[in-house]
This record gives sequence, C-alpha cells and structure tokens, in this order.
Amino acid sequence: TQVKEAPTLTLMVWAAFQLGRMIAVHVLEEELNKRGRAPDAGGQCPNCGAKLESKGLQERSVLTLLGWVIWRRRVRRCPQGCPIGQVVPSDVALGLAAYQRTSSEVQRLACALAIFVPFEIAAVLLKMLTGVSVSSKTIWWWVQEWGETAMARLDAQLAALAAGGEPAAEVSDAATHVLPLALGADGVMAPFRPTAGTPKGKTVWREVKVGVLARLGQRLTRTGQQVPQLTHRRLVAVLGDIDALRPRLWLAAVQQGLLSSETVVWLADGGRGFWRLFDECFADYATGILDFYHAAQNLWQGAKAWLDGRTKQAQTWFIQARRRLRCGQADAVLADIETALALEGLPPSAHKTLTNLYQYLDQHRDHIDYAKFKELGLPLGSGMVESACKWLIQQRFKGVGMRWSTDGFNHLLHLRLAWVNGEFDDLFALGLPPN
Repeated sequence: TQVKEAPTLTLMVWAAFQLGRMIAVHVLEEELNKRGRAPDAGGQCPNCGAKLESKGLQERSVLTLLGWVIWRRRVRRCPQGCPIGQVVPSDVALGLAAYQRTSSEVQRLACALAIFVPFEIAAVLLKMLTGVSVSSKTIWWWVQEWGETAMARLDAQLAALAAGGEPAAEVSDAATHVLPLALGADGVMAPFRPTAGTPKGKTVWREVKVGVLARLGQRLTRTGQQVPQLTHRRLVAVLGDIDALRPRLWLAAVQQGLLSSETVVWLADGGRGFWRLFDECFADYATGILDFYHAAQNLWQGAKAWLDGRTKQAQTWFIQARRRLRCGQADAVLADIETALALEGLPPSAHKTLTNLYQYLDQHRDHIDYAKFKELGLPLGSGMVESACKWLIQQRFKGVGMRWSTDGFNHLLHLRLAWVNGEFDDLFALGLPPN
C-alpha cells in the first residue's frame, strides 16, 4: 500500500489561507445582508420630489480581494416613474457606484502593480497574490480611469494657481524644512505610435520633461563618513515642452516650501530651455549650479578639437583644466581657451568648437563656482534628475517593443507620479472614477 505523503508547510499555508478567505467571505456577506435589510429613510426623488418607494430586496455581487461577495439589499424607485434608475442607500453608504463590479481595493492593487510591470504581468501577479483573476485589458481600463482622475486633480490645482490662488504647502517637520531645497529638470525620449488606435507605422519619439525637487540631507556611512542623501523627493513630468513644465514645476516648488526656504539650488546641464526656465521662475530664489560633469564633458570636446584627443597633450590639458574648474579657477580655464583661439593656423572646426566652449562657460560663470558650492555642502552634479528620468520614464515606458498612445502614456505617467509623490493612496480615497 502506497503511503500518502504528509502535506508540506506550503500546502498547509495555502489550505489555511483558502479557509480564512471562505470564513471572511461568509462574515462579510452576513454583515452586508444585515445592512442591506436594515430600514432606511427612503429619501425623495431628485426630479419630482416624491418619496421613494421600496421595491424589495435585490441581489448584488462584487469582486473583492476575498473573492466574489454576494448579498441582498433594499432597492427604491420613484413612484411616479421618473427616469432616475434604482436608488440603493446602502450601496451609497458603502461607496459603491451603480454598475460597479469590482471593489476599489482590487483596482488599487492592480493599478499599483501596473505602475511597475506591463499589464499582462500585473494580471498574473494579481492572481498569484490574491487569487483574484482579471484580464490585462481590465487592468488597462482601470489605469485609464484612475489616471484620468489624477490628471483632473492636477488640472484643478493648476487652474487655481493660474487664477491667483496660493497652493497649500505640504506638511513637513521643522528638521526637514531647514534642509536645502534642490530643484532640477531634464528631458527624456519615449516611444509613441504614429497613429492613434493602431500599432502600425514607424515609432515616433517624443520628449518628456521631468522635474525633481528634494531636500538635501546627510547620512553616515558605516565608516563614519557623511554623504549626501535626498529626502522628501517629489517629481513632476509632462509630455510637452518647457512651457508645459513651467506651471507644474512652479506649483510643486511652492508646495515644497520654495518661498520660505533659506537655501535653494537649481541643478541642470547646459540645455538652454531649462536655464531659461531658471531665469524666468527661480533665479530670485535659487542658486544655479551647472552640472559639473556636463561641463567637464564639454572641456574634453574642446581638448579633442584643439590638441587631438589621441595625444597625451590633450589628456594632460583636460585633466588640468578639469581640476582648475573643480577648484574654482574658471578664469584660468577661460584664459587658456582665449590663448588657444589666438593661435595662428588653428583649424576652423577647432576654432568653432573652442569658441562654443568659451561662450558656454562664460555664460554660466555664476553657475560654475564649484569650490564655493562644495564648501556650502551643495551637490555639483544633476544626477538626481537623471536618476528620476530613468525610474519614471525609462524603466516602465521603454521596454522591448513598447509604444504608447498619448492618452495611455499620460494616464500611466500620472499614476507613477502619484506613487512616487506619496499621493497614490489619497487618489484612491477620493472615491471611484466614473465607470
């Protein structure tokens, strides 16, 4: 006789889990039936004012994280036949919409999964984690609905700001508020479909503007060394140009305490549009810092054009110029470039490159005092912006074979923004979007 093996711990856990769900469903249905049968005030018809009359108890079922839950509740209608549909006070008290088939906590979890992984994988993970089975298309629709809700909330805030309203500052403790506030912006490309409604055609690449705001703290390593640490990070992003980013970044900056912070810094590479944004919006509040590594990259381009990048002379000059720039000796670097431009026989291409390098450093003279910035404990690079672009856009929107519609991109983008900005739970607490 074959002896049946004893159940493993995993099987025992799953059996207990299923039993617990069955008990929970039974308890929940009992409570819902109790509330559904309870007397209610009835209410009046919003059209004619007549008192609504009861049509008895009718069944309702909703898919929850526990599985399908079925109960009966009292339904009312207008005695005059007004086209208002059925009125169910107990459904309203439960926060359920008229034709809602899935509870909001299932939608919330599904949307949270879709923030990080493709919709097909999100559907698989949802079933593995909860036993609830929904299609990837359903999750896609939920993302569109909740993403639209997030966009509408932001549009309302931007409209209030444009009308002269002052946005409410985020609540933060005093220790966080005294830390330097860093702002920055950059652009990243994302793939889109050329024609809405069809995947056919050549991929169109469009730029997404990303802004980041964070407090600059410090932390101790295991060796006792103090290193910078970003705290209270917030992101903004828009599929559009600098003018579309401007009000969003200004709104977030004011919410993060721009107007009352003692130290504010702006970090960016050499993109003209972002420095124009700095001049127009933040120059009166912030110290501008040109990304040191971007400046060094431009120095190397000048060294290659002038001295041939394959030579030791070019490498030696670049290393020396980079060190001078890092130590606050920008004038010495500019003097070297002026000397090079005055040389006879300098090739036209090298002359143009060196001229552009000189103009680039000269126009950012106030933004390249790196020795002073380092002494003040301020960062010299815009790495926080680049990392934000990678997480927010590249990790989710630039997978193999991915191409997006404008609406699909925007809806998912705003859910990712809600997540990273700590507003995801608040978004779902607003109630269900229209179905």
